[in-house]
Amino acid sequence: MKKAIFSGAATAIITPMFPDGSLDFETFGKLIDFQIAEGIDAIVVCGTTGEASTMSDEEHIDCIKYCVNRVAKRVPVIAGTGSNDTLYATELSKAAEKAGADALLLVTPYYNKTSQKGLVKHFTHTADAVNIPIMLYNVPSRTQISIGIDTYKELSQHPMINSVKEASGDFSLIAKIFAECGDNLNVYSGNDDQFLPIIAMGGKGVVSVLSNVIPKVTHEIAALAFNGNYPEAAKLMNKHLELANNLFIDVNPIPVKAAASLMGLCSDTMRLPLIPMEDAKIAKLKASMQKIGLI
Repeated sequence: MKKAIFSGAATAIITPMFPDGSLDFETFGKLIDFQIAEGIDAIVVCGTTGEASTMSDEEHIDCIKYCVNRVAKRVPVIAGTGSNDTLYATELSKAAEKAGADALLLVTPYYNKTSQKGLVKHFTHTADAVNIPIMLYNVPSRTQISIGIDTYKELSQHPMINSVKEASGDFSLIAKIFAECGDNLNVYSGNDDQFLPIIAMGGKGVVSVLSNVIPKVTHEIAALAFNGNYPEAAKLMNKHLELANNLFIDVNPIPVKAAASLMGLCSDTMRLPLIPMEDAKIAKLKASMQKIGLI
């Protein structure tokens, strides 16, 4: 059995920026402390929500280092180091391990993509080069490629490949992962609106966007589910489902940065090609936040 990197809710944390687009580490530190104070179970740094795709190599590593040092072992830190360039992903993963990350998040190759056999070689190349657990990231809506069940089975045999963030929305595939990979692969939901059924199937939790703004509630939903209290977990999830959905009315992380800005947590500055939402979408997001007393 492979020990889970965490159980519960991990925040795919946003990266605050100054108006000129440079990284705002002081505010980043406050966001990290807010997450931990609210009971979050882990932090994923430099993921999609953290805008790692527009960071320089130096910024990427600095961001991981800062997060690791600020967290100071209070919760696990999972560093996003995936790439469509296998050699680059491996070197970035080694640098994140050296920086003190507890685990790595590796997305499937995008744009150039690959075959299922290529996926095995791609992930194995990095897994052979590091000594911390790897969470695979299956998000075909962004990468146009999905990890097949036979590929999952083969990759799950590697000692460093610990888990998967499943954001395919394909419950038939997810059911097969539980049935055929067993204890060799821990499963986390990559979608806030699906993590309750995934926990019910045997999942270990969620890598969440929603928890950027309501970390305590997201943690509590998972905790209730783990305690077998699914009616209360579902009640709490349903109360916040409109907000969870509205955090995806535009390209992530545009809405969640807008929400964080409305809460006074950080600015809504992003780097191009991401741009702020139009007023109608902001109004819709704001209404769902007001509905639950968040602002």
